[in-house]
Amino acid sequence: MRFPLWDWIEAHAGCRYDLAQSGMRGSIPPPRWPPRRPGADTADRLREELADHLGVARERLFLARGASEANAWVLGHLARRSHGRTRRLRVRYPEYPPLFEAGRLLGFSLVQDPAPAQVAAVSQPRNPEGDLWERSMLESWADGSSEQLVDETFREFAGTPSLARRGERHLWTTGSFTKFFGADEVRVGFAVAPPEGVAPFERYVGLVSNELAPASAAMALGLLRGIRRVRRAVTAVVEPNLDALGRLFPSLPRPRAPVAFDRLPREDGLVLAKRCLRASIRVCPGGFFGERRAVRLCLTRRDAPATLRVYRRVRDRAGPSR
Repeated sequence: MRFPLWDWIEAHAGCRYDLAQSGMRGSIPPPRWPPRRPGADTADRLREELADHLGVARERLFLARGASEANAWVLGHLARRSHGRTRRLRVRYPEYPPLFEAGRLLGFSLVQDPAPAQVAAVSQPRNPEGDLWERSMLESWADGSSEQLVDETFREFAGTPSLARRGERHLWTTGSFTKFFGADEVRVGFAVAPPEGVAPFERYVGLVSNELAPASAAMALGLLRGIRRVRRAVTAVVEPNLDALGRLFPSLPRPRAPVAFDRLPREDGLVLAKRCLRASIRVCPGGFFGERRAVRLCLTRRDAPATLRVYRRVRDRAGPSR
């Protein structure tokens, strides 16, 4: 058991049609095991090359065992700095649940913009909608918050530079090798601190974390060095799926990541998700993301065009919510 969305996906893993898995695992070649035993300095080399890839100073980058862990680190660190004040975390639903649920567990009250907040958190591109905000929209979203946390787990799909390279004050970013690289087994994520936050965050991470396993660091380093090969493999799968989404659901904007949020005019997303299960289709109810009358569709499987057609037939049989 990890968190409700994950449990839902895992509980229905036996479905014939899959629109629930958001990463490329199983659709592109898996990460390669290191040919020789990794040295003790492998994590340091990964940190250096990943920082260069992101366009940030090495000391700003901290390796984690996934983006969810990195997000929890940042939120936990920022929660400590509230000094007894009311902690508020600004989110805009729908949003990836661990990003705001971790904040709730750490003592933040969840608010929506434009309410003032200590921290504003958002995924970019957004999970579950797949949209990527323009800089002016990001600045408007961040207005009135003391710190900003941007989860860039899907950034490589969009092919955009990391926001971290701007070096803006109070802007924290996180990322992972699990989605674009399909490397769930590698268990490598990262956080990038703003320049002024490096020293206190380094002390905090040193107390709440352990060193990354050399084998994980070596596999992530291999993926990073082969990113052009990975990008070709990802594009060959995702682009036809996005084209199929556009044909079958022309009202949905073309997403910048292989996820889309199908909003339902009448029906609760959980009701539709359960009817999909009876047709052996796995989708994610929108309630997990804070918006009930919707489902999330993931477009990472090679057979997604055919699966979308089956899903559309089931969806079109929707009646009033029960």
